[in-house]
Amino acid sequence: MSQTSGVPRTLLFGGSFNPIHHGHLIVARDVAERLDVERVILIPSAVPPHKQGVPLAPIESRLEMCRAAVRDEPRFEVSDWEAHQTPPNYSLLTVRHFREQLGAGAWIGWLIGMDSLIELPTWHRVGDLAAECTIVTAVRPGFALPDLHEHARCIAADDLRRIERHVLVTPHIEISASAIRRRVAAGRSIRYLTPDAVIELIARHGLYA
Repeated sequence: MSQTSGVPRTLLFGGSFNPIHHGHLIVARDVAERLDVERVILIPSAVPPHKQGVPLAPIESRLEMCRAAVRDEPRFEVSDWEAHQTPPNYSLLTVRHFREQLGAGAWIGWLIGMDSLIELPTWHRVGDLAAECTIVTAVRPGFALPDLHEHARCIAADDLRRIERHVLVTPHIEISASAIRRRVAAGRSIRYLTPDAVIELIARHGLYA
């Protein structure tokens, strides 16, 4: 696999992971394989800025679920860095933390979805974020690239072109964390929606009931 200065190519995947599920994992693995990424770092956020008001399981439980979900995946790891930061948890601060660890020459990707791509102009210092890393967007089959006119106002032209080049069509997995939470609350099975180890932790800790 290709590296820059001996540092593995690293894909950062932040989110609430409330809970983590097979949709997250399948998309992250697909992107990692296609971009020749050697490390995928899941970064559960204590209080995501865009999900204020959404009921969240304790960050310790979400970290535990993420670790359980990827414990047999050598390419995947989990970071608790955002869990120890004072909210709000901005993507730029997280990327800069890993940039300091990995070095200026390392390839760092930041994985988002189509909704986030559309909303990028509203993100905190998104121009700086786009310069610090490669923003990778996972989209469903049949997507239409949105108008990025507003993006050009806050993101440098070269960085915006890199964003456009890294819009990847990934498998469409019809699983959502909110649906899992609703099924748990209703006493319905969530088998096959999330790894068995995650199901066990949800039951053990009484999450989402």
